[in-house]
Amino acid sequence: MEYKEVVQAIEGKRRFGHETGVEVSSKMLQVFHHPLADMPWIHIAGTNGKGSVSAFLCRILQEAGLRVGMFTSPHLVDFRERIRVNGAYITKEAAARIGGELLRRDYAVNPTMFDYCMMMAVLYFREQNCDVAVMETGLGGRLDSTNALGVPDVTVITRIGYDHMEILGDSLELIAAEKAAVIKPGTTVVLAPQQPEAARVCEEAAGRAAAAVRRVEEREIVEEGFDGERQYFSYRNYRHLSMGLLGAYQFENAAAAVAAAEAFCAKRGRPLGSGIVEKGIAKAVWPGRMQVLRRAPFFMVDGAHNADGAKALKQGLIYLFPGEKFHFLMGVMADKEYVEMVDTLAPLALDFGTVTVDSERALQAKQLAACISARGIGAVCHDTVEAALDWVSGAGADKSIAFGSLYFIGAIEALFGSNYVD
Repeated sequence: MEYKEVVQAIEGKRRFGHETGVEVSSKMLQVFHHPLADMPWIHIAGTNGKGSVSAFLCRILQEAGLRVGMFTSPHLVDFRERIRVNGAYITKEAAARIGGELLRRDYAVNPTMFDYCMMMAVLYFREQNCDVAVMETGLGGRLDSTNALGVPDVTVITRIGYDHMEILGDSLELIAAEKAAVIKPGTTVVLAPQQPEAARVCEEAAGRAAAAVRRVEEREIVEEGFDGERQYFSYRNYRHLSMGLLGAYQFENAAAAVAAAEAFCAKRGRPLGSGIVEKGIAKAVWPGRMQVLRRAPFFMVDGAHNADGAKALKQGLIYLFPGEKFHFLMGVMADKEYVEMVDTLAPLALDFGTVTVDSERALQAKQLAACISARGIGAVCHDTVEAALDWVSGAGADKSIAFGSLYFIGAIEALFGSNYVD
């Protein structure tokens, strides 16, 4: 099969199956003799910040001289963004060859798109002789496909919030229990700052597994400002670190990545000097998260796709641009807490533009605009992403911020012609 045929076939698979992800991937892993059985790996779970933590962590480990595989989801523009080795996307040849083999096999179950992507990643990381694989959960943790991979050296739990409540539960404790179910005996847990109820659930899960816990404390993170291009902070003994990823929430994501790198290197007997950490944090990139696509007129995109993401975006904007208000461009899924997201960002809004995301799950732009208008805020409904970009281009001296579904942000990135690998 050709590359495009393989990608179309995999993307055409159901998002959810009758069997759980962990059940499906267990059978797929058996067919391929557990490709990660003897490869060290790190598990990234949580609600918000998983991708950013993965980006920081992979870059630190790469600076430490390791060959690092990274599996994340979803992609913004190119399917191959999901699977990288030392930052480079899986080749089209490898994706076609491995994907074709995966599609030909019979597993006695019905894999979803995510199952196929995860298996492609682990097979590619094995081919590429990676020293470590960083694997991000898809949804939840307990039933997630990645939870069949065995015992990771390190398990990172990023900040837990309300998301996918129809599947994971309607309280923070229930959601945290699903996320924390990835904690296994023998792993070291890195716990990002959490709400008390989520922290308690995670620590109890770690206690049952007799797993060591490294807590990232907010008091250990010292924010040192923003110079218009980069943010600066200190974390414990690491002083005056510089990062290109923007937003107040990135401080704790970077700190969690540092703690995870420390834990992994300690287990593997590898040195991790301050210079390695400094270079890794400085060089980390992660498109679509408070990313400035244009400076005049100013246009930023952020994948704030749920209520907690909107709160983090608000905090980030206040931190970076105190006292300013913005034109917001919003495209979101209908199953998200879009009313709460609007209410969160309304105090910073000059007005809103709305777009229907290209997805069956999308909230219609007209419905979103009506919701915003009912709150006494100006709302302009756009038929296409192109029309919405024309709208923000006329913002003049005001800043424009697009946020919502990562599919929406990916569509904007593609139209902007960002430098993605062919």
